[in-house]
Amino acid sequence: MRNVTDRTRNPFDMRPSCDRYVPGYGDANADFHVIGDHPGVHGGVETGIPFSGEAGDRLFPALEDGELLAEAGDEPTVNRTFFSYLHMCVPDGTPSAADYTDMERFFDAELRAIAAHVLLPVGAVATKHVLNNYTSVGWKTDVDMEVLHGKELRGSGFLVLPIKDPDEWDDGDHDELVAGLLELQSTDFRRESDLGRFMPGADPYLVR
Repeated sequence: MRNVTDRTRNPFDMRPSCDRYVPGYGDANADFHVIGDHPGVHGGVETGIPFSGEAGDRLFPALEDGELLAEAGDEPTVNRTFFSYLHMCVPDGTPSAADYTDMERFFDAELRAIAAHVLLPVGAVATKHVLNNYTSVGWKTDVDMEVLHGKELRGSGFLVLPIKDPDEWDDGDHDELVAGLLELQSTDFRRESDLGRFMPGADPYLVR
């Protein structure tokens, strides 16, 4: 099933109970979901777009080279890609565990509405959350972002490709991420089976 909205800014009209927040941005029918921590870490307070600012200055060009963006910039032109945060409210300092728990319902609702095939958590906090909550491999995966950066991890239902925090990138991290993205897209990353052959009619019924 495909979403019918063509809105790129906050397509699901998320409205948390905080004065300032950075909601999801991108293609509501995305194959790729880029997941950050919160606006205080990854930016977007001024523009309302996740990762815009210093983090996006490094991340967006790599995603463009990796064919997940049609054009980089503070308001990027997406290509099958959606961006959101675990904690979309602009925090006063570092969010507490209770703060993350309170905001999780918004993130989880966006993730399930998008239903992307590939999750791309940015940084250790997002990577731990994604692996522990949306895959079956969190318990056996050491979250070492130097090792995981740009590498495909297969979980239960989702593929995960972690991304090192952009403010920690060295000279080779851009190219490593681009190579990982292009390699992933050269494979059957959707991993869909057509169960329509077992049902009446000619319409396909694709499931992961």
